Amino acid sequence: MTIGFTHPPHPSTLRQSTHSLHPVKTKRDPHTLPTFDDKSLTEPDSPVLYLPPLLSSLPERFPSETITLHNPPLVTDTRLPDIDPASLSLHKALHQFRPVDSNYAENPYADAFNWSELVLPADEDREWYCVVFRSRRRPGSDGGRKLGTHPYFIYVSYFLPLIALYDADKKAHEEAVRNGGLIMYWYGIPNPQTGMNLATCIWQSRKHAMAANSQPYHAAAMRLAAQSFDTYNLERYRLQKLRGETGVTIEPFIGGDIGW
Repeated sequence: MTIGFTHPPHPSTLRQSTHSLHPVKTKRDPHTLPTFDDKSLTEPDSPVLYLPPLLSSLPERFPSETITLHNPPLVTDTRLPDIDPASLSLHKALHQFRPVDSNYAENPYADAFNWSELVLPADEDREWYCVVFRSRRRPGSDGGRKLGTHPYFIYVSYFLPLIALYDADKKAHEEAVRNGGLIMYWYGIPNPQTGMNLATCIWQSRKHAMAANSQPYHAAAMRLAAQSFDTYNLERYRLQKLRGETGVTIEPFIGGDIGW
């Protein structure tokens, strides 16, 4: 079954966590949500590479699904007001969305994720709008914290100083789901060598994404992002599913409408 979260854990949630992280001898599954306490921050077991996809919850009229994946996706508490049949098929396929390797922040978008593993009904024909955010934190914006170079420390030093930004991001995400069109949101962990990170959204249409840009929480998050990052680049892509095929393709967006 899916795991219900309003949003992936934000810094305030991580800081207040009282759950114990028991020592594990085997390499942790990077999809598993981490917990943080005094021991896990100072004696991390293994790196967190990325989080599961965060899928927008379906409208009330759709029955709950039973998901049997070993690494289930996260879902929002806020529900979409509507979704078309082809986008519903994509929503189901995205339960298995993941990066191909840990270099997703540097790789081309079409090569960074397991697009080739997404399978949709052959009779559907549809396009969706994808937005990619590549970012690197502004030097010195970590408030002087020097936790170490282990990927767990990179994760913590990245998130804890940016509580305001991620609170705004959380509200902007809920706002986007509530207003409609956002199918999935995903973000990774900063590369410990380059500091680069990647986040991406998949929308039912470009019009939905453009409408979200004018919403107040989105505007607030963008202002905070501009102050917090040394590099913050946006890329836009067309995700396409052709009738008669079951797979999808990714191409750079060069103009025009996408979706309905």
